[in-house]
Amino acid sequence: MKPTGFLLVVAGLMAVMVPVVQGAAKMDKAAKIQNAMSSAPSSISKDATILDWPGKKGEKMPTLRQGTNGWTCFPDMPDTSGNDPMCLDEPWMVWADAWMNKKTLTNTKMGFGYMLQKNGPESNTDPYAKGPTADNEWMDKGVPHLMILVPDEKTLQGLPTDHHSGGPWVMWRNTPYVHVMAPMPLNK
Repeated sequence: MKPTGFLLVVAGLMAVMVPVVQGAAKMDKAAKIQNAMSSAPSSISKDATILDWPGKKGEKMPTLRQGTNGWTCFPDMPDTSGNDPMCLDEPWMVWADAWMNKKTLTNTKMGFGYMLQKNGPESNTDPYAKGPTADNEWMDKGVPHLMILVPDEKTLQGLPTDHHSGGPWVMWRNTPYVHVMAPMPLNK
């Protein structure tokens, strides 16, 4: 992705995520950087760009630290339940922009994203669920995980969707935002 395209993705993320981050001032800059870095192995997060959530709609995502390795990490979103810092490569940044802005996603690259803290509850089947329903396979407890994007969804056929199995599973199957969730150890 060209730098200009990357900036457009970041701007798109900023436009959608602003309403959920009104408590962003709860951590100081050093704590936000440390929290963002806890989302991925140090071999990745030590050289990643770290962006903060904007305080108000329309504001730019502040850069807490400029990186050099093409990864972008974010601290916990303060107004969500759980501790959910994340670190994404460029294909995942494109994915996140499409998901958050409900845009068409055309994924042509393998992508990896880390959320090595426990994060919060969410649906295993509905990318936009706000709470549990009878049919959205609500996961009350988040698990530290590696997220994997594949360019061809057909390669995921036959893989499990059961998040209770203890191993990797396919999340949000039959949606444009399908990906593999691979449980990982908690990053301490």
